[in-house]
Amino acid sequence: MKRVAITGLGTINSISKNVNEYKENLKNLKIGIDKITQFDTTDQKVKIAAEVKDFKASDYMDRKKAKRYDRYLQFAMVAANEAIEDSKLEKDGVWKENASVIIASGIGGFKTLYNEFHVMKEKGSKFVSPFLIPMMIADMGSGVVSIEHGIKGANFSTMSACASSIHAIIVSAMMIKHGYTEVAITGGSDACIDPMPIAAFANMTALSQRNDDPKTASRPFDKGRDGFVMAEGSGVLVLESEDHAKKRGAKIYGYVDGFGMTGDSYHISKSDPEGNGAARAMKQTLEMANISPEQVDVVSCHATSTPVGDFSEVLALRKVLGESLKNVTIQATKSLIGHGLGAAGVIELIGSLVLAEENLVHGMPNLFERDEEFIDLNIPHKTEERKIKTILKNSFGFGGHNASLLIVKE
Repeated sequence: MKRVAITGLGTINSISKNVNEYKENLKNLKIGIDKITQFDTTDQKVKIAAEVKDFKASDYMDRKKAKRYDRYLQFAMVAANEAIEDSKLEKDGVWKENASVIIASGIGGFKTLYNEFHVMKEKGSKFVSPFLIPMMIADMGSGVVSIEHGIKGANFSTMSACASSIHAIIVSAMMIKHGYTEVAITGGSDACIDPMPIAAFANMTALSQRNDDPKTASRPFDKGRDGFVMAEGSGVLVLESEDHAKKRGAKIYGYVDGFGMTGDSYHISKSDPEGNGAARAMKQTLEMANISPEQVDVVSCHATSTPVGDFSEVLALRKVLGESLKNVTIQATKSLIGHGLGAAGVIELIGSLVLAEENLVHGMPNLFERDEEFIDLNIPHKTEERKIKTILKNSFGFGGHNASLLIVKE
């Protein structure tokens, strides 16, 4: 089977609007969490989120497109455009004839749906936008990127809650490995910082309610962690077969050498507290990549900052890595950028990839009092140097979805 190379990166998130800015802000431990500005939070329990501030879609695309795209679609376009440009694939190349576009979303165009619901309620059905459906459905990130760039191969989305973008990358890698395509544009996008999702997540006690101190609200592995902080944004990768990438002299950030997918079969929203499903996904990943636990350098954890979620992930890591875990550096990017839902996995992976270029791992400034369950973990407080050859990336989602990737640097 073919080896899968990563040749392009693109992102927009709460601390950056491009990859280079992202890299520098991760190094400097910039935190993108603050008071919500997109709507009035007076009657909300939770008043904080990780927004993409000062974003104008018209700075990235013409006004007509911007008006017809939900915010999550706008973000997908921004990230995909950067990733394709970064890959240096020819703008009019034959690669487009059979290239795939698989861009996930955990929720899709909720902002448009919420807005049009109120339009219908207040004005009547004839005033509902004719663009509601294409603006709302979760597959349209792939659709608009395919249309924009004239990419004509397989075009669809994966939707598995917060594991969505890692599943998209896995499916894309499978297609390349088995020869169905040579190039895939893949990742995820979500933008639903809106009254109803915030209220719903808050009412199920999933969100941090540290409204008085937003910058310290996301605290993975900390004794005082009280839930995740919702974020928005997008991350997109360009994947290619190794032969295709090397033939054109592409820069290779790393290789997708292993992946695993499992289900908890436990609960609609809670992680299996024993971490069995997560452990099986990680074990599959290492076995496919032919990597031993001793060879894992960095784990980019899902680490949402929820009491059970963080514990079950570490329990899974202990089952898979054993004594080697003490030599692995733990990275939890949600502490800086919040939880991007269906886009979280790929945005965090991009952060790990760009830091790995300089053999760096970002720190966790909000780890004030480490939970005693995690006392033995190697979790840096500040950004530190670390020789990096391999990165294990985890993403888990409501419904018991578990997905893991193993990236090997060239």
